[in-house]
Amino acid sequence: MIQKATFGAGCFWGVEASFQKIKGVTSTTVGYMGGKTKNPTYEQVCTDKTGHAEVIQITYDPLIVSYEKLLEIFWSIHDPTQLNRQGPDIGTQYRSVIFYHSEEQKYIAEQSKQKQILRHKKEIVTEITPAKEFYLAEEYHQKYLEKNRLFSCKK
Repeated sequence: MIQKATFGAGCFWGVEASFQKIKGVTSTTVGYMGGKTKNPTYEQVCTDKTGHAEVIQITYDPLIVSYEKLLEIFWSIHDPTQLNRQGPDIGTQYRSVIFYHSEEQKYIAEQSKQKQILRHKKEIVTEITPAKEFYLAEEYHQKYLEKNRLFSCKK
């Protein structure tokens, strides 16, 4: 049975690119989650006033790739010790966050976060919170790096 995973780890373009190539991931979609504004636009999210994070919503086959493996990738592609930023991108929309879709995902995410505390030997600011309504980002954001033949988000 196909399942969902939703992560925020900075600019969603690079996050999406990291998960697209994982065997067992059946689809990736970028969007916004975690805020109060309904149907936000990218411009609104960038004001830092909507409360939304840039996220990737993944559908995956747990018989091929586990949620634990997806979390390993999540931790490896960003710095979970940076509050409301990743590299040059600053703002709450770039926060590190795991939106869980079940109690099992919540438990696995919390265990995984504990391992990161030991690994980094400092505070992990990643939020672990229930999934909320997912708002699809504008079409030009979907598969952005692939469509524009870019290898990373670096400007």
